[in-house]
Amino acid sequence: MAEESGWAKSESNRKTNPGAFLRGFLREPSQVGSIIPSSRFLEQRIVEAADLSAARRVVELGPGTGGTTRTFLQHLGPDARLLSIELSPHFHELLDEIDDPRFINCQGSAEHLADILAQHGMEKPDVVISGIPFSKMPPAVATRVVQAVNGSLATGGRFVAYQFRRDVAGYTDPIMGAPVGCTLELRNIPPMRVYSWYRKPD
Repeated sequence: MAEESGWAKSESNRKTNPGAFLRGFLREPSQVGSIIPSSRFLEQRIVEAADLSAARRVVELGPGTGGTTRTFLQHLGPDARLLSIELSPHFHELLDEIDDPRFINCQGSAEHLADILAQHGMEKPDVVISGIPFSKMPPAVATRVVQAVNGSLATGGRFVAYQFRRDVAGYTDPIMGAPVGCTLELRNIPPMRVYSWYRKPD
């Protein structure tokens, strides 16, 4: 394996931690979309949809145990920043194990995205990636999350959501328009759709 730079993590350090993921699901099933962490195939689809190699400011909503987070950090440049927002105290504590100067670990709700960005001195993100299950959210909460994402993204920025069900489109389309992309990754348990939207100019 080729040697990687200091800010990149090798594939061998992916640390998806299925046991911790299952425990988190059992503790808070309404906040977790699956009992199994994302596969590397799904992660690659998300990376491509988000165009992470070109991104400088990225937000991840619902990072879980941090398997996807570590993959995203592999694809980001040395000057990029990745802010994760995790509602579960259990998962938030696990994310503290990620040692990367580009990474900011925040416990909170995606509804408060604008306030969290301000607290950490982070400008409008180029990309927001969401793994939180919109199908398990109360409709009012889901709408507020999409409004927060749309209001916080840089103009032309991307919102990428990977979901088992189609509910996310019902909340996002009225605010951001039809998705510019939707792919299905079957090599994941369960199979996941990866949606993409762009933030339109005001």
